[in-house]
Amino acid sequence: MSKSLFRTKKIESILAEGSDGSHGGVGLKRVLTMKDLTFFGIAAILGAGSFSSLGGAVFHGGPGVVILFVITAIACAFTAFCYSEFASRIPVAGSAYTYAYASFGELFAWIIGWALIMEYSIGNIYVAYSWSDYFTSFLQKINVHIPQYLCTSYMEVKDSLAAGSSNAEIRDAWENAPMIGGLKIIFDLPALVINLLITLLVYRGIKESRNFSNLMVILKMIVVGLVIIVGGYLVFSKGLTPNWMPANEQGLKSFMPNGFSGVMAAVSGVFFAYIGFDAVSVLAEESKNPQRDLPRGMILSLGICTIVYILLSLVLSGAVNYRNFEGVGDPLAFIFEKQNLNVAWMQFFVAITAVVAMTSVMLVFQMGQPRIWMSMSRDGLMPPVFQKIHAKYKTPSFATIATGLVVGIPILFTDKTFVLDFTSIATLFAFVLVCGGVLLIPKKEKQPGKFHLPYINGQFIFPLIVFAAMLLAKSLSSNYFSQMLNFDFTANADYVSGKLSYMDVATPNISLIVFWIIAVLLSILSYFKKYSLIPLMGLITCLYLLTGMTKSNWAWFLGWLAIGLVIYLLYGYKKSKLSV
Repeated sequence: MSKSLFRTKKIESILAEGSDGSHGGVGLKRVLTMKDLTFFGIAAILGAGSFSSLGGAVFHGGPGVVILFVITAIACAFTAFCYSEFASRIPVAGSAYTYAYASFGELFAWIIGWALIMEYSIGNIYVAYSWSDYFTSFLQKINVHIPQYLCTSYMEVKDSLAAGSSNAEIRDAWENAPMIGGLKIIFDLPALVINLLITLLVYRGIKESRNFSNLMVILKMIVVGLVIIVGGYLVFSKGLTPNWMPANEQGLKSFMPNGFSGVMAAVSGVFFAYIGFDAVSVLAEESKNPQRDLPRGMILSLGICTIVYILLSLVLSGAVNYRNFEGVGDPLAFIFEKQNLNVAWMQFFVAITAVVAMTSVMLVFQMGQPRIWMSMSRDGLMPPVFQKIHAKYKTPSFATIATGLVVGIPILFTDKTFVLDFTSIATLFAFVLVCGGVLLIPKKEKQPGKFHLPYINGQFIFPLIVFAAMLLAKSLSSNYFSQMLNFDFTANADYVSGKLSYMDVATPNISLIVFWIIAVLLSILSYFKKYSLIPLMGLITCLYLLTGMTKSNWAWFLGWLAIGLVIYLLYGYKKSKLSV
């Protein structure tokens, strides 16, 4: 009996459990083609992030935000290659959880599986909230009005009023909400309804979900294409191209009016726009040829969405001065409002598109979580009921219902800000383990018809990249490293005057310090072990993005992992099939 917390699972065993003949011949249906997988990827990526975060990204970075989309896409592409390598070797459901089990061991597999709950389930709460916002906005355009207390969350109303918000809709929800037992009844009804409908659809079957998703993606791409074509045409016909070189506060015209630091300030919104491409990997057992089609589906969907994001960013920043996007939550509709491009019919189409986009994103994420739980249950880390396959629909029935409850119940007592913080950090954490895991698995011979990660020797290239990055950081800010370590307090007037002591201002940037230590260690390891450059770059870029997370993000994330660790030690560690 193996007692190690880091016991790994052999790839051969994983493949045997995920084969068509496993579980008494009642495995999942293999019906998905490369086109279907690509569409699922587009459905997940081109959704809540693109329709809700683009405005804020343009406001911070100006037209130059397209550079950040390219940088983030490159970082995600490195990760996509690593996911593809694992997917070609281990074409079963489970995504990063399964990959971590084969490379890092059981403890890390549990941690990543527990973290993915935040990406798929808790992340879907945010998507449900956003869907509700766009849906109620669409209803208002056709003169159908839902009471405010039935289309917003209780916590959002309570926190906004506590902060002194003067928003009329927030006050309307609070003042007109009915009372039961001294408690105001305020909840987001559309968010609950769409969660119920999506859960029923996913429970019904992968084929029905595939057809619905493909239809949603086609409609979404048509309208996004219209935004690009109509908006782009009007930018040139109305002579608005000077908006691409706006003047900053000093009056200087620049593609990046707030400098590169302004572009980087939009990183959280831009990264959120890419969340979802990894959801394709959980559909391995429902793919006809996963070792060929999964990698292609992920990379194709990522490339298509990057082009769309760049074009949308150029249209937005060209149609309206970047400063006007402050606080705009529906930027694609905003540019066609009367005071801007003034195209009323496009506003209507964009409203429909947003609802479609959110629906397709929820569908993909709601399909992902049950299949991760199913994989964890197969390994004994969760109760056996989570791997139960419906006799008729061939879907993980209990896990699907459980996911619907995990998404639906918190809608009653959370808000968008809280769940969004959870989602990003969990996703990046999963990306780090996947990229690191590729470095640990043994090399394989190239096989015809299967994806093979290109090997580029990072022995000299990676250390040079890290060294060049250090020089670049130093050249852009001469006191970059001293500020990171808090050795330079001359800019702090209270410290200079003696009002504050060293301990009062000595708050080193722990995340950046850890990042550079890891970067140096990876450089040394890559020199001696000749690691492949692609997973190294994926690992280091995702680690850097993690340095942008706040202390509260880390506190909630570590607290969530602590709860998961307790559950693992009390149940999973003892019930694991590797313990037998």
